[in-house]
Amino acid sequence: MNMNQIKYVLQVASSASMREAAAKLFVSQPAVSAGIRELEEELGILIFERTNKGISLTDAGREFLVYAKKAAAQFEILEERYLSKDDGRERFSVSTQHYNFAIKAFTQVIRKNDPEKYIFSIHETRTKEVLEDVGNLKSEVGIVSFSGAGEGVIRKLFREYQLEFTPLMRRETYVYVWTDHEFAGRKEISLEELRDYPCVSFDQSDDSSFYLTEEAMADYPFDKMIKSDDRATSMEIIAELGGYAIGSGMLAGEEAILQGLVSIKLKEEDPLVIGYITRKGSAMSVYGRAYIEELLKYKEL
Repeated sequence: MNMNQIKYVLQVASSASMREAAAKLFVSQPAVSAGIRELEEELGILIFERTNKGISLTDAGREFLVYAKKAAAQFEILEERYLSKDDGRERFSVSTQHYNFAIKAFTQVIRKNDPEKYIFSIHETRTKEVLEDVGNLKSEVGIVSFSGAGEGVIRKLFREYQLEFTPLMRRETYVYVWTDHEFAGRKEISLEELRDYPCVSFDQSDDSSFYLTEEAMADYPFDKMIKSDDRATSMEIIAELGGYAIGSGMLAGEEAILQGLVSIKLKEEDPLVIGYITRKGSAMSVYGRAYIEELLKYKEL
């Protein structure tokens, strides 16, 4: 088994045909087909089912794909770190749930250190991917949160991924509505009062358990729910449909992306604990340490 074969499998799995995959890989179709067959023979499994209608993943192939994606991601990290032609560039990466203070801390690190050449990355993504990114060292630091309902599950994942969690703050539960919403002037509200309006939630997609949500009240039986994986889209839906989102109530003035929303304290309580994760035993870069210093300015616990 070699990395080329793994790349062939990943590309074919995401393409409409073997021919399309070969074109994207800039190799011949016979080479892709032969490479995958050799891999299947070596592993003793059938990754793809071939019919006159095309190819599709087998059950064994879907299982293999999970591990293949992780192996490819690790290989990309090695390539970028050791085979990149951009020698001399400083590197630093963060993965985070949707929190603006994490972005502000990231920009502060760049402003204060002002490296001459660098490739810095910030990944605003799903909970599981934040854990995976820090666990496999794609990112040095991750920002995550959990409510009481999900604490047991996410702490188990911390152990599995060998992560250390440092709490920064505990936030009560709020709802966000648009400034012209009929409830915009309220100081407190219940979900029952909002039942006629859609709740707009961040789509965790690949996460099989709602316990990995970054929002409170994940187990509440909402009558109307819209899932979105883009914040601009969520904002537009809230504005157009009179919907609402559930969050931590952090609507600081500098968070321009949230302008137009107002927060209302939710009567139902499901506080979020927000903090950062690092990989146990890993050496932090100067930028990783600087980033944590910035995060600790928000520490309240």
